[in-house]
Amino acid sequence: SLFNEFNGSPIPGTLLISAIGIVPDVGRTVTSDLKAPGNRLYLVGETRAELGGSLLQQLEGGSGGAAPGMPPNPLARYRALHAAIRQGLVQAAHDLSEGGLAVAAAEMCVAGRLGAQVELDPLLQDAGLAVVDALFAESNGRLLVEVAQEDAAAFEAAMVGTWFAPIGTVQAAAELAITVPGEGKRRTVLSVTVEELVTAWKGEGA
Repeated sequence: SLFNEFNGSPIPGTLLISAIGIVPDVGRTVTSDLKAPGNRLYLVGETRAELGGSLLQQLEGGSGGAAPGMPPNPLARYRALHAAIRQGLVQAAHDLSEGGLAVAAAEMCVAGRLGAQVELDPLLQDAGLAVVDALFAESNGRLLVEVAQEDAAAFEAAMVGTWFAPIGTVQAAAELAITVPGEGKRRTVLSVTVEELVTAWKGEGA
């Protein structure tokens, strides 16, 4: 790694592992920036209550809890997604790692300067997670994927046999809004403008 200093001191010895692959068609590569309002957002891969060692836990000064483990048969998931990408069915994709779903969605909004409406229903109702786990768990092997409306059926067919769920849409309004089911109407658990996200990403403001 070229990042060999922290707070003016050398970092401890660090193992660096690089993975290199051949891209047959650079025109089929996928970036993480949101592309167009109206496109659907899909979560690919199961989320578990795994906050141990997470960014959220670090920021809150907590400890303990379940750390992310390896998902069962992740290779089948990646192969299915790769096939969908090769078919041109994926507009954008972002891994869910440090910070979980909330941070990945925010980064995609910042990169594309577009908003997103995200609904946590599949994670709360189907997976039985708490809101904080749905937002910030760092379960391995997950991606947030943008798919054009006209490609949604083909994408879902390509992903049969893997865990995936539609969780929202890209919005023209520059705001990230995350909602959950409520009594009578939906409840917003996070609402932040893209401008605020950009400011936070740049480290500006309080």
